[in-house]
Amino acid sequence: METVRSEQRGAVAVITLARPKALNALDRATLEALSARCAELAARRDLRAVVVTGEGRAFAAGADIAEMRAHGPLEAEAFSRLGHAAFAALEALPVPTIAAVNGYALGGGCELACACDWIYASSKARFGQPEVNLGIIPGFGGTSRLLRRVGVAWAKELVLTGEPIDAETALRIGLANRVFPPEELLAAAVRAGETIAAKGPLAVAQAKRILQEGQDADQRTAHALEQAGFGFVAASRDRSEGMDAFLAKRDPKFEGR
Repeated sequence: METVRSEQRGAVAVITLARPKALNALDRATLEALSARCAELAARRDLRAVVVTGEGRAFAAGADIAEMRAHGPLEAEAFSRLGHAAFAALEALPVPTIAAVNGYALGGGCELACACDWIYASSKARFGQPEVNLGIIPGFGGTSRLLRRVGVAWAKELVLTGEPIDAETALRIGLANRVFPPEELLAAAVRAGETIAAKGPLAVAQAKRILQEGQDADQRTAHALEQAGFGFVAASRDRSEGMDAFLAKRDPKFEGR
């Protein structure tokens, strides 16, 4: 049985964690499957957005504790590296990625959501980094990506208390972009992907890359990245088509070239 499914909905791919009986806990096999799905999607030229969600009542309730219990120090570090590699593959996709958090996003699940470009949450979603309750620390980016999302004070509260927060709190602190009724969540995330699909794909990819790289750069370097990217897209057919369509008051037909 596949632990991570990928389904195409037009120009939008939906990645679904599919271990509902285990609340989509992230074991080695699931992380390896996620990396494989990302590699497949990275090679697709017709892809315009990716939605990540979970089957059942959890997005992902964390890493698989039963598997982790047997880890010694070397195995634990290797497992952390595996998680980082899988999430980095997701983060590196050239198209926008949207986490549709349908339920529990705890530990590795919260870290997975933070590896996406933004988060849409069900009103039933719960977020948290409860690792200190187990005598461990976040291992898949919870001390870095979370901090960049919500700031150092909220990251410290979530990581150091191990206490979860609800969807409305996640929205208020900037962890979630929007909150939806459970039955509307996935459709809303796919709609956002379809909105992106109507835009210039080269421009979207460049803008995502520059935002990602510029967030850790000094302002001068970030400005230089933007200037180079602005020049790059100016050479594309999409730029000519977009401007011609605007002047002619018609919808553009982007080709990704």
